[in-house]
Amino acid sequence: MFGVKDFVGKPAPPNYVAGLGRGATGFTTRSDIGPARESGGELDPAKVVPKEGDDEEERYQDPDNEVGLFSSAPYEEDDEEADRVWDMIDAKMDERRKARREAREREELAKYRLERPKISQQFADLKRQLSTIDDAAWAAIPEVGDLVGKNRKRNKQPERFTPMPDSIIAAARDKSQYETALDATEQKLGGIVSAAVNGASMTDDMMTNFREIGQARDKVLGLKLDQVSDSVSGKTTIDPKGYLTDLNSVVVKSDAEIGDIKKARLLLNSVITTNPKHAPGWIAAARLEEVAGRPVHARNTIAKGCEQCPKNEDVWLEAARLNTVDNAKIILGDAVRHLPQSVKIWLKAVSMETDNKAKKKVLRRALEFIPNSVKLWRAAINMEENPEDAKVLLSRAVELVPLSVDLWLALARLETYENAQKVLNKARAAIPSSHEIWIAAARLQEEHGKPEMVDRIITLAAKALSQSGALLDREQWIEEAEKCEKNGSVLTCQAIVRATIGMGIEEEDRKSTWMEDAESCIAHGSIQTARAIYAHALKEFPGKASIWQQAAYLEKSHGTSESVEELLQRAVKYCPQAEVLWLMGAKEKWLAGDVESARTILEEAFRANPNSEQIWLAAVKVESENDEYDRARKLLELARKESGTERVWMKSVMLERQMHNYDACNILLDEALHKFPTFDKLWMIKGQIEDSLGNTVKAM
Repeated sequence: MFGVKDFVGKPAPPNYVAGLGRGATGFTTRSDIGPARESGGELDPAKVVPKEGDDEEERYQDPDNEVGLFSSAPYEEDDEEADRVWDMIDAKMDERRKARREAREREELAKYRLERPKISQQFADLKRQLSTIDDAAWAAIPEVGDLVGKNRKRNKQPERFTPMPDSIIAAARDKSQYETALDATEQKLGGIVSAAVNGASMTDDMMTNFREIGQARDKVLGLKLDQVSDSVSGKTTIDPKGYLTDLNSVVVKSDAEIGDIKKARLLLNSVITTNPKHAPGWIAAARLEEVAGRPVHARNTIAKGCEQCPKNEDVWLEAARLNTVDNAKIILGDAVRHLPQSVKIWLKAVSMETDNKAKKKVLRRALEFIPNSVKLWRAAINMEENPEDAKVLLSRAVELVPLSVDLWLALARLETYENAQKVLNKARAAIPSSHEIWIAAARLQEEHGKPEMVDRIITLAAKALSQSGALLDREQWIEEAEKCEKNGSVLTCQAIVRATIGMGIEEEDRKSTWMEDAESCIAHGSIQTARAIYAHALKEFPGKASIWQQAAYLEKSHGTSESVEELLQRAVKYCPQAEVLWLMGAKEKWLAGDVESARTILEEAFRANPNSEQIWLAAVKVESENDEYDRARKLLELARKESGTERVWMKSVMLERQMHNYDACNILLDEALHKFPTFDKLWMIKGQIEDSLGNTVKAM
């Protein structure tokens, strides 16, 4: 074991350089020599001499190559890959530091805002306090104009007053007093009497002639009367009735309204001055002058607006409205030169013309600039009185505007049957998603007596529209059916209902949904549409008595007696056990006065429903109402055997009582009470009969 050297762990000797004995060269670092400045005081930057080697960048510079030592080396693919890897590393590190950097920036911004808040934040509490100010305090706030300029200095200093001289006060006092004494001159001339005779009042300095003042007043009044009078006949040109009407039309503005107008004028002047290209500002300023009763200023203002905003159509239209018709034509002429594509301006120019030829000329000119405007074509077509000329215009219109359904339909209405079919086929090819064209085609076939084509066209329409993705839902188709009904196309309406009423409905919801649709159509007044819905529902559900009953009610309210009879006859075939349908049919015949037909229907009802209480009672009622009491008695006897219900026995008792056959009535009552002892009405009838016979004790 070697011993530990004694120099290990001890400090190195002064000026010791490690490895110097092995030939190594020593070097000195910043930590060896200490800080660059002494801690005792600041050095003058001007006296500091830069040492050689302080610049790190210049330290490693090549004297022959001032760009870099390795700038002349070839840039290979591995160098590019290394640069890309380092760039990715830098981007990743920057992304990792991004959250902390943004948080630090937010903290610094919040600290800066806290130290230097905005003006709006400084006055935020004061603005919140404004909500608690009452009307008196609000009215006491001074005007802004009193606190700016010279008034600000004046408000800071107390107001100073300079006393007036006593001579001015005495002169004012003497001037306002009346002179009661006469001077020497007036006494010599006769005083006031002389002044009155001459028509003048004399003072020391001047003389006022009241006679001349009166003459001047009369002269001014005469001039005013001459202005409103006729110079030839001397009669007045003022209409006494119209004058009073004009006075009523004059609006007297209050001080508050005048003040509001002045404030609005200042605001709008600021708007159009700061932003002269703002068209709504010019329009508002012109309308303000119009409301203020200054039409000339309004026209001048809107004229300036037209100069500043020549590409805004609203400004031109407002200028045309504010001017006379002749001036409006000139203004609109300038407008179409700046905005030849504006449909509104062209239509306004058309409305300014009074002659149809002039209107047509303007519309033709407008169509030259805007050939694809439906509004212009429609206005031009409406101006034509001759159908042939309108047809020519429509032919040209559908060529230029092929996607307008209205133009195609209008052209089809003017054409013959064959040409209308061709037009509608072209329209369907141009606009495959339009259901209006399909409906128009169906209506065309209905108008020309081809009902078999109507169902075919509507069925094809539903398929074609579903393929093109423009299929309407069931509610929209019902609305179209109602429109066809209002236009008189009943077959088209029924075809639409048959083809589309079942769209989008579950199997179990069809009946309830269709009943709701029919009730909705009845509420809208679309009876034919509701009738078509009931017909389709009866075709799908022929055994539903409730549908037959609703359809019968519809026919009874809006149909004829024949339609009701025909519907009920079909109803009892599909629903023979529906007593209400038999009774409705018998009642209709009975109300019509056909008693035999009512008896026939009830006999058929007996065969279908032999134990039906309602049918037996209805037959009895028919016979008793027609004074056929024997037939009614026989029917009730059969009913007691076949049905034998409480009501049948009660009707039998009441019939005998009505015929005053009290013995038979009591016999029937005893038998009925033996069978139905808890039926209270029988007991009441028995009590009434005993009371009418004088057996009061027994009746009680």
